[in-house]
Parts: sequence; C-alpha cells; structure tokens
Amino acid sequence: MPKKVLIADDTEFFRVALKDILTGGGYEVVGEATNGAEAVEMASSLKPDLVILDVVMPGKNGLEAAREISALKLPIKIVMCTSLGYEPIVEEAIRSGASGYIIKPLSETKVLNTLNSII
Repeated sequence: MPKKVLIADDTEFFRVALKDILTGGGYEVVGEATNGAEAVEMASSLKPDLVILDVVMPGKNGLEAAREISALKLPIKIVMCTSLGYEPIVEEAIRSGASGYIIKPLSETKVLNTLNSII
C-alpha cells in the first residue's frame, strides 16, 4: 500500500511538481494545502503518513504548522521544503518536529531519497 502524503505549499507550481515526483515514486498524495492552517487541519483529518511543508507560507508558516502537527501525537512524519537552506532554518525545522528537509528547486532524486530514508 502506498504511503499517504499531504503537500502544503502556497505556490501551485511547486505543489504540482512535488505531486508528480511523489506519484511517480509510488506515493499517494491525499491532500494539498496552501497555508499552514490548512495543513494542520488536513493532517488532523486525513492522517497521512507524511506531511511536506513549505517553510514560508501566508498566515501560519511551515514551522508553526510543524509544531502543531507534532502536537497532534499522530504517527505523521514531517519534511520541510523551502528555498531557504541556511543552517538556522534547518535547526528550527528539526526543533519543530521535522524529520527531514528538502531544498528547492526540487530534484526528483533528492526528494525521493529524502522521503525513502524517513518513511
């Protein structure tokens, strides 16, 4: 059974690209959120195996959403995805509950290797 994934990114282009990579890699995309608040709500209701969160989103950002999803105490792995690859953001992502980190622009190999090492 394929692993269920929720994608949260405010940019449609990246959601579509990520969905293509994931479905091609054997994952099932069960939802797409455009901000952190939607991501938390969808994670709670859909209970995916994995949530991929963009760090920078309007309203509730990905780091805030990661903390709230972690607080749900569900067996959901969190991976942050952003173009901001400097060390303080990576450290904050890990403290927020992330198990991994993907840097944009998206590379199919990097995305799938990161997810396969976490799931």
